[in-house]
Amino acid sequence: MLPIFDGVRDVTVLSTTLRMLLAVVCGGLIGLEREYKRRPAGFRTHILICLGAAMTTLTSQFLYLNLHYYTDMARLGAQVVAGIGFIGAGAIIVTRRRRVKGLTTAAGLWAAAIVGLCLGGGFYEGGIFATALILAAEMFLSKLEYRMLDNAPEVNLYMEYSNKTCLDNVLRLFRDLNLKVLNMEITRSTETETHNACALFTLRLNKRCRVEQLIPKMNATEGVVSVEEL
Repeated sequence: MLPIFDGVRDVTVLSTTLRMLLAVVCGGLIGLEREYKRRPAGFRTHILICLGAAMTTLTSQFLYLNLHYYTDMARLGAQVVAGIGFIGAGAIIVTRRRRVKGLTTAAGLWAAAIVGLCLGGGFYEGGIFATALILAAEMFLSKLEYRMLDNAPEVNLYMEYSNKTCLDNVLRLFRDLNLKVLNMEITRSTETETHNACALFTLRLNKRCRVEQLIPKMNATEGVVSVEEL
């Protein structure tokens, strides 16, 4: 424990103010990264969640220490850990192309709530250090993740095409490039004239053909409307 916080671990006006301010600052720092990337749960959302969690712990301590309600002080905090799942679930969406978005935002919201519980309980070192690690994971480790994805041996592709002949040509292209089709799913047939057909491919790539080279070749195939990596 750092000695600089020894005088503000008891529930006083000073410590309560410090804990609430730290919750606003730490929640805001986590939310800034999400706001910068234009995620739906951004700056203010993270502040409110972190501050609300801190107030939950402060309320538990106040009831126990000042009003002498002899109950489990961790009970309200446990409800925050479980209840934040409802907000996190609202941040996760599955697009029509079956791409999952919002997992990092949902995890960040949950982590912000835990930081708030730490700060509200007077565990200043844990809350501040956790905030620094969360920011490092969201801002810097994402570059490592993207680099790993670039070198991944398997890739998921979403393709829209206009006719069955086009699908046969794309499969022939995969064979010519020595790519293994691990899974293929047709999500919409070509029986109607008003909509394009859709297909999902899971491919195993090789060193001679990366996804950056494959997508232009697929787009150049006659009848292919669009190709996108999932």
